[in-house]
Amino acid sequence: MTFVVGLTGGIGCGKSSASQFFAELGIDVIDTDVIARKLTQPNGQAIGLIRDSFGDAFLTANGSLDREKMRNQVFSDSHARIKLEKILHPLILKEVIKQIEQTRSPYIVVVVPLLFETADYDDIIQRSLVVDCEESMQISRTMARSQLSEQQVKAIMAQQISRQTRLQKTDDIITNNQDVDFLKTQVIQLHRKYLILCKNKSDTINLH
Repeated sequence: MTFVVGLTGGIGCGKSSASQFFAELGIDVIDTDVIARKLTQPNGQAIGLIRDSFGDAFLTANGSLDREKMRNQVFSDSHARIKLEKILHPLILKEVIKQIEQTRSPYIVVVVPLLFETADYDDIIQRSLVVDCEESMQISRTMARSQLSEQQVKAIMAQQISRQTRLQKTDDIITNNQDVDFLKTQVIQLHRKYLILCKNKSDTINLH
């Protein structure tokens, strides 16, 4: 069985940067946000279901999901958020499993922003990793990157579990409150650790 690390963290904490460093070390990275974007492109698997549930008003002229309009909807209406999750989450999970079966690196990193908010990945991952930073940094980084207002960023953060709960639930933590070199050093340290863990797991399986 493949050794899978579930990488998560609050918005703006640096999940993408950390996963990129793992990729540079030769590790296969599966990003559920990337999968979600593909599913909601024109003719994507989720588009028909979204149209049936929400109507054409939430699609752009080219037939893709109107991400900004949907984001505003799900943050103001919890029922809409649940309805969207019921469409996307099973499709994303199916694609993650498919990609895991095709990977060849010693271990795999699966990036899941809502890893601890859902039980979908409990049977897939062997270890969890949180990329963490101060909440003030989350807000400023996300505002700079996404041109969202402070209120919008806080609304996104409110949909996720608290920072404290996330840190309590995880196996490993990367602290991303300094520069990229500090982040990369931590990734390299964890990479070495995961290589040992996946080798030990493989040896244990072979013994049986």
